[in-house]
Amino acid sequence: MRRPIMGIARSVLHGGVRNECRSVTRKPKRVGEKAGCEGMSLRFSPLSWRSVSGRIAGERSTLIRTCGFYSLSVLSPPSYDFPISSKILFRCGTSSSSSFQDTALHGEIPISGVEDELVGYIFGKKKATDVAHSVWKHVVRRGDTVVDATCGNGYDTLALLRLVADSSGKGRVFGMDIQEEALESTDRLLSQSLAPNEKELVKLFPMCHSKMEEIIPKDTSVRLVAFNLGYLPGGDKEKTTMTETTLLALEAAVRIIQPGGLISVVVYVGHPRGSEEFEAIQAFISGLPTEAWICSKLQMLNRPLAPIPVFMFKR
Repeated sequence: MRRPIMGIARSVLHGGVRNECRSVTRKPKRVGEKAGCEGMSLRFSPLSWRSVSGRIAGERSTLIRTCGFYSLSVLSPPSYDFPISSKILFRCGTSSSSSFQDTALHGEIPISGVEDELVGYIFGKKKATDVAHSVWKHVVRRGDTVVDATCGNGYDTLALLRLVADSSGKGRVFGMDIQEEALESTDRLLSQSLAPNEKELVKLFPMCHSKMEEIIPKDTSVRLVAFNLGYLPGGDKEKTTMTETTLLALEAAVRIIQPGGLISVVVYVGHPRGSEEFEAIQAFISGLPTEAWICSKLQMLNRPLAPIPVFMFKR
């Protein structure tokens, strides 16, 4: 039987776990009070996906001041025993899963580094985009083709380019945004940050992300598609991503992503249509076949407007 999700809990509690959780229904004591899992409670969600929720509390006053409620949910497959081993390995499922040639064998992805960003996010020290960028590093390889479906001000585009660029010049970043203002901002950032030969690896397109299949060359393997939903930071907050086109874009991303690839979505629910968009995304992802996809989200429970990172890994 696989062990329940304890690797992250141990990291969060900095070695404070003295007895391994034997049940996912253990009730938490007051924050800061010692329990079998040092204030950690694991429970099921009544929704169609399973949630592992935790009340995070440490022995140190600095941790107590930053504690909060979080939900780590596995949207697909619907199983609570999402395995993270004591060797800090994320096991993708079966040995038949596509392996990452440079970083993993037999479906095992080392997540050192991701763990640090995740713990930082839990304690309010890191942003949702920091978690996403850290996960990308364990998926994308030099020479890969990736898509930034929502360029915004270009920070994701730049991060992706730095992951795929190498001396061979084979790596490519295809960037999209429906707002010209966003593409101009992205272009400025790339010009300031990259050498001319590196910038040539980025192709920017003024079009809706739902049309991403139109810009990807035929028979091209895409390793990662990244979405950063919501509105353009510093721009018009009335111009936001729309539920209908986002779902079309996700469908397109599912079609073009290669086995062993990742679709990364950071959802901003703080704008008027954000919650509707998030609910539609959850419903779409929850319906993906479990034999082909592993999907999860990381959500703050006592900060309902905080961005939500969602990851869709294709086996």
